[in-house]
Formats: sequence, C-alpha cells, structure tokens
Amino acid sequence: MLNTQQQAPELITEAELVSRAAQGDEAAFEAIMRRNNQRLFRTARSILKNDLEAEEALQEAYLHAWRALGGFRSDAKLSTWLIRIVANEALGRLRRKTAQVIPLEAAMNSIDPEIQVSLLDNPDQRPENSVMRAQMRKLLEARIDLLPEAFRTVFMLRAVEEMSVEEVSQALGIPEATVRTRFFRARSMLREDLANHIDIAVSDAFAFDGARCDRIVAGVLARAKQMLG
Repeated sequence: MLNTQQQAPELITEAELVSRAAQGDEAAFEAIMRRNNQRLFRTARSILKNDLEAEEALQEAYLHAWRALGGFRSDAKLSTWLIRIVANEALGRLRRKTAQVIPLEAAMNSIDPEIQVSLLDNPDQRPENSVMRAQMRKLLEARIDLLPEAFRTVFMLRAVEEMSVEEVSQALGIPEATVRTRFFRARSMLREDLANHIDIAVSDAFAFDGARCDRIVAGVLARAKQMLG
C-alpha cells in the first residue's frame, strides 16, 4: 500500500501509481485522479456542456478506469487512456439524452445584441481589466459550447489543454489530419466573433477550482467503497 507519510504521491512515478492502484491502493488512485482531474473534466465538459453532468460523467469514468487498470498497457500514455474512457462515457450520456447540437453559424444569427457589442469591446481600454477578462472567459466558454460536438472536443483538448495533434488523435481515435482540420475550423469559427480576445481568455476557460477537484475525488472514493462493501 502507498504510505504517503514516507513518500508524497506527487513524487511517485506514474507507473508505480498505476501498479499500486490496480491492486486496490486507494491513495495511489487518488493521486492519479488529482494529476488528471482538470484535463479530464474539461474533456467531459466539452462534450456535455454542463458542469454537473461533466462531474458525474468523470466520476463514472474513473470507476470504470480503476476497475480496468489491471489491463492498462504501460507503453501507452495514462492520460490518453483516461481521456478515451471519459470521452466514451460523456458521449454515451449525450446519446442517451438525444441532445441536439446547435451549429455555431446558426446561433450567431440570433445572439443577443448586447453580447455582440461586448465582442467588439477592448478590455485594455477599461479600468476593470480583471472584470472584463472574466466576462470574456464566460463568453468564450459559451461560444465553445455552441461549436458542433466534433469540433468542440478537439478544440478543448488542443487549445485549452494544449495537447499535441498526436495525443488528441490517440485519445479520440481519429486521424491526425482530422484533428488538424477540426481544430482549424473550430478556431476559425470562434475567431469570427472573438477576434483578438480569444488569446486573452482561452487559458482561463472552464476553470477547475480546488473544491471541484476535491468533490470529484471524494465522490469516486465513496462510490468505490460502496461497490467493494
């Protein structure tokens, strides 16, 4: 078992954490979750477009992953393997809801005039720069939600999470050329209205605070104990 008093989880190698977690070590799997929580939440959020549903999907995906860790191949990248599990869980939930994805171009035609005006505003000309930054972040998140699903998840992983084309290709199971095309299209659609503001706000999109991280970890561990009990 992992003795966190002897060695902090963040100092243990990924391979060792996987090995210990596969044997049922709760502390080891908690360390894995905390290392990957933000990226995986953003993946689920990009598909489901809802914070609460994304949290629930992530918890369910973690439980699947924990049970399957014994079959994880060490030659693969753990984060890529986890992303695929989370994406499959989120997509399954989306299909069950039979949700309708609204193309970005169609939504633009009926957007609130006040929001259209705010798109043209320059945050550098305002004294409330931090407030404007937060507003632009929310606006960017809303526009990302309007992207078609195929473009939205690729954009989230490439632009927000800064994953490589190869990593996204492996995680989503699509060709690298498709990743490049979808990312280019998604970025082009967003730039039509956000222009130079996108580079300011993108790093803050879908903030993942400590409370959410703790909540997801606690939820997974509680459900795991119930299943084992």
